[in-house]
Amino acid sequence: MDGVPRVPEQRRAERSAALRFCVLGPVRAWRGEEPLPTGSPQQRALLAALLLREGRTATASELIDALWGEEPPSQALAALRTYASRLRKVLDAGLLVSESGGYAVRGLGEGALDLGAAQDLATEAEKARAAGDLHRARTLLDRALHLWDGEPLAGVPGPYAEAQRVRLHEWRLQLLESRLDMDLEQGCHSEAVSELTALTAAHPLRERLRELLMLALYRSGRQAEALAVYADTRRLLADELGVDPRPELRELQQRILRADPALAEPSAPAPEPSVTPVRPAQLPATVPDFTGRAAFVAELGAMLASADGRVMAVSALAGIGGVGKTTLAVHVAHHARTAFPDGQLYADLQGAGQRAAEPETVLGSFLRALGTADSAIPDSLEERAALYRSVLDGRRVLVLLDNARDAAQIRPLLPGTEGCAALVTSRVRMVDLAGAHLVDLDVMSPEEALQLFTRIVGEERVASEREAALDVVAACGFLPLAIRIAASRLAARRTWTVSVLAAKLADERRRLDELQAGDLAVKATFELGYGQLEPAQARAFRLLGLADGPDISLAAAAAVLDLPVEDTEDLLESLVDTSLLESAAPGRYRFHDLVRLYARACAERDERPPGERDAAMSRLLDFYLATAAGVYAIERPGDRLVDHLEETAVPGLVFPDRRAAQDWLYAEAVPLLASVRQSSGGTTLRRAVDLLWAAVDLAESGANSKEYEAAGAALRDAARAARDSRAEGRACLVLANARHWSGQFGQADLEARQALALSEAAADPLPCCWAANILGAFAFYQSRYAEAEEHLERAIADFRACGDLSGAAAALCNLSRLHLQTGRADSAVDLARQGTEMYEGLGHLLKAANGHYALGMALGKNGQPADATAHLRQALHVFRTSRQRLWEGMTLFRLAEVDLLAQRPAQAAANAEMALTPLREIGGEWRRGNVLTLLGKALDGIGQAGRARVCWQEALEIYERSNSPEAADVRTLLAPAHAS
Repeated sequence: MDGVPRVPEQRRAERSAALRFCVLGPVRAWRGEEPLPTGSPQQRALLAALLLREGRTATASELIDALWGEEPPSQALAALRTYASRLRKVLDAGLLVSESGGYAVRGLGEGALDLGAAQDLATEAEKARAAGDLHRARTLLDRALHLWDGEPLAGVPGPYAEAQRVRLHEWRLQLLESRLDMDLEQGCHSEAVSELTALTAAHPLRERLRELLMLALYRSGRQAEALAVYADTRRLLADELGVDPRPELRELQQRILRADPALAEPSAPAPEPSVTPVRPAQLPATVPDFTGRAAFVAELGAMLASADGRVMAVSALAGIGGVGKTTLAVHVAHHARTAFPDGQLYADLQGAGQRAAEPETVLGSFLRALGTADSAIPDSLEERAALYRSVLDGRRVLVLLDNARDAAQIRPLLPGTEGCAALVTSRVRMVDLAGAHLVDLDVMSPEEALQLFTRIVGEERVASEREAALDVVAACGFLPLAIRIAASRLAARRTWTVSVLAAKLADERRRLDELQAGDLAVKATFELGYGQLEPAQARAFRLLGLADGPDISLAAAAAVLDLPVEDTEDLLESLVDTSLLESAAPGRYRFHDLVRLYARACAERDERPPGERDAAMSRLLDFYLATAAGVYAIERPGDRLVDHLEETAVPGLVFPDRRAAQDWLYAEAVPLLASVRQSSGGTTLRRAVDLLWAAVDLAESGANSKEYEAAGAALRDAARAARDSRAEGRACLVLANARHWSGQFGQADLEARQALALSEAAADPLPCCWAANILGAFAFYQSRYAEAEEHLERAIADFRACGDLSGAAAALCNLSRLHLQTGRADSAVDLARQGTEMYEGLGHLLKAANGHYALGMALGKNGQPADATAHLRQALHVFRTSRQRLWEGMTLFRLAEVDLLAQRPAQAAANAEMALTPLREIGGEWRRGNVLTLLGKALDGIGQAGRARVCWQEALEIYERSNSPEAADVRTLLAPAHAS
């Protein structure tokens, strides 16, 4: 026998799971997912000391010193042996070994100790960074940092544990600095500011963190704050240590003062990345039967060949729709590919449609294609254009900009660097595009047109009917797109002869009068395809073309056609097969812009009875209204709005849960708002207004606030022109809400007053309730507290009279804020709690978050910061999962307020920084001014007075522009007395 007790099979199975240990937090052990008891603090100290020696033997005296230091107990050795014996019973046999009078932990599996795993990840991160793979290096470091679970060796006594805690804490800071350094190298400047602000507050004397914060602020366009950080650092080091900042920090300050151009770009890692740069190849396929245009091909090819050595070669092709601009440009671009070895970019700018592609959207896709990470792509058009030019610098790239609207649309998309070139196609002649080589593209010659037709149809079929073929291309107006469509149809129908096709085209009733008139000339080419449709297909083609949205879902199309979804899908897919419709994504369809115009012309000409066109759009509106009402009901259970909406003749979709309902609303936002604008007259006006009200989340979230507001203004004007006081009152209410959320309080107040007066005159009770609630909020913002209380008390009473407890809860939460502001903190808490409980009683998750928001504010100012934080965190979670960006930002702002009241300025600064991210885009300038004021107070509280003043100065400028009373408070903060 070897002296080792035999383990029964069952126990061996239980112990087969791998052991894991944690020292980057409380010292813990697991077998698989089962936690193991690690004993008393001294026993955990022994386990930690052995684990940290990584298999090396520790003598008994070393372990006694580690656990008790210079004054061990008299029975220290016996206690040590007892602890070791207890650990052996818990751990696997053979793991804790006795050797040379001491102990060691041996035989741990790979990754069994969190510290070892962190060290491995950090080593791999260094290798990835050295190889130039910053993304992988940052990911690995992030994984290493996530292994920390609070203070290392938490609760473990003894001098050894204390020394290791200091070492591990310092190592974690070094890893953080490395990861943040890589964040800045990858362009994540704005995102890093919040984290660096908190870290510099926690470690004020750590100069490397201050250096990174200065760099992040400077690259975020916040130069004054960056310099203020240096001033704060210099003052702090002088006061605390009597030293100056280190040379690297002083040099960075000087470079910022000089606005060193190299400082604005992330520094490249050393050595240079070994990975191959991204080489986009986005050109569409060239047509195999490209015909003619020899002179143009030579002319444009020569221009592109001259790009090397020139600032930029730009050629702009102009001509009517269907003349072959895109085909020619793509053909020339493919021939020139070898002259542009660093890649080719392509974008359809959709300039012929009502909603052309936005340059910033195109720039975003180009930057991604060139290898720029999403997190490094800035928001504004100017910043994206600057980054685009920087990325292209030193490369030879060809950019093909197809279907441009005008010169203004394409200017930000031009490379502007030597060695690059751009090809532009447009229906307009771009005489205002400086330095461009303009090419006017006309229709084909008769010889070229016949050659193209022959290549598609086949030499054999055309040779025997040459005169008929000439008749065909002449009827097509020698327009390339028209010829291609006609010839393709003929090629697909083997039983047809060329003469049959020529006879069809000879009938002028089959061609539109506009055949020779500009953009409408392309319509003749679509007539062939439309004429081959079955009646049901043709009806679908005509009616779907009436909708204004950029695309349409299958369910919405079914409403337009008044058909079951299955039948609708069959029709739409058959139209896709004919190329008269495109499948934008599964379940979504769209027309090419020219085909849509043609479809509408067909509807005006062919749809019988004529009223069916209006009926189809009415059904679409009904579908959107019924579905949006369902979304509203799911989001706001107990809210009575759905009982006060116009009736619909078409049912809406039914959703399995709140998430699916939200997904539908945001996915349909643009087509839905297009339907609203399209329905602003006649019998659809009231339903359009109600649809906008039911889709209120599109504005409140900030996702589509500008489009929402514009639609509201159009409906208000239409209702006013129609003398429909009920519709006008509701439209004014919708507009008041939209302008409230965008920070336009003066205009919103006027709209709310009109909404109240009109709704009272129309005996429309629910808008009266909401108008009173909004007026109370506006009066509160403007410090008219008595008026605010009168409006809010009325709103509460009116909501209750309407049976709308959800609305009453909203007014109670607003009244809570008023009580809070007027010194009635206890009643403010009670009111907010009432509102929250009413929301929760209704199962109203989203609005209950507004209740917790109000309750958190009241508790915070009533001296209960812990409870306030809990309620605000609860609200923040709901707002984030509900995509309510405005409320997310405001809740972070309120958390920062509570942090400041609780004397947590560093955390307040971090939350205020995070609040600024959404509130820079939505919510209006006034709200941003409030956040900047608070951020300044928090920064002042952590000793960054210079940066605080920069924030206050920006807030003051905002308040002065809007004549806000808060300007006086900020002036006080900026006064010399405060600074001293």
